[in-house]
Amino acid sequence: MSALLQSLAETFSGDAVRRSVLDEALRDGLPGARSEAWKYTSLRALERRRFAAVDAVPDVDPLALAAIPTPRLVFVNGRYSVPLSHTTHLPIGVSVQLLSEALADQSDTARFLARRFERSEDVFARLNAALASEGVLLRAEAGVADDRPLHLVFIGAEDGADRAWHLRNLIELREGARLTLVEHHLAIGTHAHLINALTHVHLAKDAQLVHARVQNESDRATSLLRTDAVLSSHSQYRRVDLELGSGLSRHELNVRLEGDNAQLTANGVLLAGGRRHIDTRLGIDHIGRDTSCELTWRGLGASRGRVVFHGGILIREGADGSDASLSNKNLLLSDNAEIDTQPVLEIHADEVKAAHGATVGQLEPNALFYLRSRGLPQVEAQRLLTAAFCREPLAAIEDPDTLALLTSQVDASLEQLDPA
Repeated sequence: MSALLQSLAETFSGDAVRRSVLDEALRDGLPGARSEAWKYTSLRALERRRFAAVDAVPDVDPLALAAIPTPRLVFVNGRYSVPLSHTTHLPIGVSVQLLSEALADQSDTARFLARRFERSEDVFARLNAALASEGVLLRAEAGVADDRPLHLVFIGAEDGADRAWHLRNLIELREGARLTLVEHHLAIGTHAHLINALTHVHLAKDAQLVHARVQNESDRATSLLRTDAVLSSHSQYRRVDLELGSGLSRHELNVRLEGDNAQLTANGVLLAGGRRHIDTRLGIDHIGRDTSCELTWRGLGASRGRVVFHGGILIREGADGSDASLSNKNLLLSDNAEIDTQPVLEIHADEVKAAHGATVGQLEPNALFYLRSRGLPQVEAQRLLTAAFCREPLAAIEDPDTLALLTSQVDASLEQLDPA
């Protein structure tokens, strides 16, 4: 057994069912190079590391969250922070419960979340099912309509040891509900923690969710995130993912368009500088009739960074009228950077419209020459072009305040980028 799995097993404190899930994960071990889903992401360095359970949570200066509006729920090293959270202005009809509270009450929802992935092939999903003890259960009742964003803030804070925590969240919108949600994954100090988080999204008929996620963790952190969404008929799910931090980050976005006329827009920016390794996998499953997905992703590799992208679209038999589009364009800003992209389109229905494309290249020389001829230094010209390159995916967010927040995050990361 690897040092990683042994250290995680030592933190277990669940029931017999969750113990059986953990035992399966320990028996199968971590995926290696022969696993197609992990082909381009090596876990050899991670498997040699040990992580301790979260003990006392370090204090965080509230001023560190000054740029994040309320209402917000804040977690520090996987623990809910009452003083940093502000939930008094939640929209009427929106309820919030902590997973720890639901587990203590032995609610059906908590048991469902704890056990759902007991037969998953993904080892980290099973570890999450066995070990998750905290998270947020967020529900919007039927007909609730509020465009003011609710912010979920997950902070990794340095405390002198390498910690591991497992979060499990549920976002549920009932019939006709409309909500905007912004996830922040950020660091206080330079830490080397392991974050394993899994979020379920359930949209009922006619529900609409706008969902932005900013991952800007410490450059020494390991971030393993997964989002599983189920869309009912006529529901709409619009999201933007920004991968800007962590030494090793992996995000799996799995969306099932089960209901007729369900719509998905899922865009993202993957920014790998330094020695950062970013792995993103999309699994979009068209099941209902007349469903649609529009996927626009942009990747940048600088210094010795690496971007791995898998865009999988499956159109099942009977999903006639599906409309699927995937665009993945990437820029290499350094000879030592690497980008691996794999668009996959699998169609089992006749009456569909589908297109996918992926490119890897460098900045356009003519555009650079034009900006240099106008007096811009080389670095400034590159930054201007890369900023424009990254703006397109953000167009999925219509709220001006949320868009400005995301744009500022991307621009700040580009400012720190060393192309060499």
